[in-house]
Order: sequence, then C-alpha cells, then structure tokens
Amino acid sequence: MAESPVSTPPAGPTTDVSVRRWRAGESSLERDELAVEAPLEIRLGKQPITVVMRTPGDDEELVAGFLFDEGIIDGAQDIRAISRPPFLSDGERGNVLAVELAHGARRAPSERLFFSVAACGVCGKRSLGELEMEAPVIDAPLRVERAVLAAMPERLRAAQPVFGRTGGLHGAGLFTAQGELLCAREDIGRHNAVDKVVGWALREGRLPLSTSILVVSGRLGYEIAQKGVMAGIPVIGSVGAASSLAVELGERYGVTLATFVRPDGMNVFGPAERIA
Repeated sequence: MAESPVSTPPAGPTTDVSVRRWRAGESSLERDELAVEAPLEIRLGKQPITVVMRTPGDDEELVAGFLFDEGIIDGAQDIRAISRPPFLSDGERGNVLAVELAHGARRAPSERLFFSVAACGVCGKRSLGELEMEAPVIDAPLRVERAVLAAMPERLRAAQPVFGRTGGLHGAGLFTAQGELLCAREDIGRHNAVDKVVGWALREGRLPLSTSILVVSGRLGYEIAQKGVMAGIPVIGSVGAASSLAVELGERYGVTLATFVRPDGMNVFGPAERIA
C-alpha cells in the first residue's frame, strides 16, 4: 500500500521537487519549487470539527480567523489556548491544532462538522440555512481615493514572496484608507488567506475592521464577502470578478465591492461613495 502523501508534516510553505521541462523542443531535468498543500485538522478540545486544506504557515491565525468567521467565537477572549496536541505521531503533529475555549464561549453544535477544501469556503455546509450569518450592517464612514485603492493589488503582490517563487498561492491583505499595508498573508486557498488576516486582526485586538480595506488576489466570491462582513470590513477589492452572491451579500450588509481593480479602472458594487 502506498504511503499517504500527507503523513509527514510539511516543513514550510514550499517544497522542492524534480521536474522535466520542455522548452523550444529540448528537455531538461531540473528542480522546481512548489507551494505546499496539506491538511490541517482543527479540534475543539479533543473533538475534531474540520479539516482545511492549507499552506503551512500562520496556522494559529488561520484557526483563530476560521473560528471567528464561522461564528464559533465572538472574540479573542474566547480562545484560552491554541496548541499542537501531545501524544500524536510525528506525522500528525504538524497537521493538527487543538483549541481550548474559555468558559462560556460559543461552541459549534456537536452534530455540525465541516470539511473545507482549499478552493471553497462553504463546501462543508450541509444546508442553505447554514449560509445565514449573524452580523450587523456595516455603516462605517471609510473613504478611499480611487488611485490609492487601484495601487493596492500591486502592493499586495509585492508582499507575496512565496507566490513570487511558485506562482501557486493566493494573497489577502489589509490596508488603511491611506494605502498602508497592515497585514498580508498567503495560502493555497483564497478564503484561508482571508482567515489568516482576520485571525491576525483578532489576536491584535483590531476587530471590527471598520477602518480597513481587504484586498484579495483572485476573484471575489461569496466566501470572501462573508468573511469580510463578519470582520466588519467596509471595502473589499479584488483583482478578479465578483460572483452574483457576493454582490448580493455586499448590498445586504452595506459593503462596497471593487472588482478588476486596476490603475486605469475598476467595477464598484454597493455604496460607491466610499471610493472618491
């Protein structure tokens, strides 16, 4: 029987593999650097609640952001500890994180289990009802100049070193209205990258992010908009297109969505007055 490809904990966000390259009719055997995709099991105490496919790195931020965005916790005070469980094999320890919640914190219903692949933030939901959120409408008075917003995707790209080496990761970044990059994270899953920056903000005591702008490197789907709403972010920008459900969600919760953000233009949905 073949050994599981995820039995050994990854050492970092990339791995070096052999590749045969064909260029101009000639082949050569070389080494290539690939982005790592590996499972991370999240536990509440001893109970597994989900497995996410992620790129190793900033795992604690990913877990904190995931729990917050899923409504399992209300804030950083609900997390007593995040740790690697003892008594696991070497092959498991790097891919498991256990969360100890503070007394009185929310807990996921025992019957609700998630399975999240790197491509979809909602694939583990079992019904349409589970897509509903408990979040207020965002009425933050944030304003950002169009030229400042248009420059953010390139600034995010410059803060993605692993993407620069592999071309295989999504990026998410939090910016001020003046264009200052507060936090940037990379991951094989676009929604994981957002969970990581939200987790960073949670642990830094910055939530809700009513004075911040979220920029993502790919398309702007429902799962990105949902996580932005949960974090209280008034403006979300993307390099790619928005989905119809993301636009509907943004309009419902008062979030401005800017897509195809470029120096020469962008598409804006929702409260356009936030973009000067």
